[in-house]
Amino acid sequence: MDAAKYIWMNGKFVAWGDAKVHVLSHTLHYGNGVIEGTKAYKTERGYAIFRLNDHTKRLKESAKMTLLNIPYSVEEMNQAQVELIRKNEFKGDNVYIRPFAFLGYGVMGVYHKDAPVETAIAAWEWGAYLGEEGMKKGIKLKIVSMTRPANTSNMGKAKATANYLNSQMAKYEAIDCGYEEALLLDDQGYIAEASGASFFMVKNGVLITPPNDNSLESITQKTVIEMAQKMGITVERRRISREDVYIADEAFLTGTAAEITPVRLIDAREIGCGARGEITEKLQSAYFDIVFGRNKEYEHYLTYV
Repeated sequence: MDAAKYIWMNGKFVAWGDAKVHVLSHTLHYGNGVIEGTKAYKTERGYAIFRLNDHTKRLKESAKMTLLNIPYSVEEMNQAQVELIRKNEFKGDNVYIRPFAFLGYGVMGVYHKDAPVETAIAAWEWGAYLGEEGMKKGIKLKIVSMTRPANTSNMGKAKATANYLNSQMAKYEAIDCGYEEALLLDDQGYIAEASGASFFMVKNGVLITPPNDNSLESITQKTVIEMAQKMGITVERRRISREDVYIADEAFLTGTAAEITPVRLIDAREIGCGARGEITEKLQSAYFDIVFGRNKEYEHYLTYV
């Protein structure tokens, strides 16, 4: 990880190396925290944060789901992210922003009501999440043994830190088996999502992605659906079986970090032509035009720094 100059923490900008917490912070022991992943891209007009308000609003909603009371408004945290980009004086093409809230030091035990809520925002320069080569040629995806928890046992729609233990174990299994990313099924045996991204497939010219029944409501997923529909591509939200995936014409992952990453192989089955497909490439190109400020139709999604 490339360190930056400052982190915003509880309303103040502190030096990167001074943003510390106590080892008995509640979230370290019991896992109740919420995170976001937002990205700023260097456009011709300087850095622009993509769908800033949507991401910050989702952070507040995740906090409400998990009974965390973030003491800052969406507007205050939006402004903090803009100022953080300015103060850090980044130079690269894109910057990843990580707002998060967690329970700090002062209470031990599972009941968390009296634990203080800490809020922080970090930002750093970060390249392609699954590698530059993967963005062009596609990655290898494995359907892992770990499943996405059922709605009766977890809150999958919250971008909560506790949910990512499931993702960590899934991704470890996939990489250990020689793949780059994990794909998880839900408790009914249908595709849920990747370890940190949404899944799309193309069959007979139709773009298909599963519903968010027990998975995060992805902002990038919504963006891709909007883009595709405006391009005249038919989009279906439906359950996808393992067998459907194996005979897809194309497949790709989406997310703030993953952006639009093609999938060339799933469980030793070559997908389509075994490389980035035609519709995937078209959507990928259009997405980068949007986030880098080259498409005026979507400029309302950009917050310029």
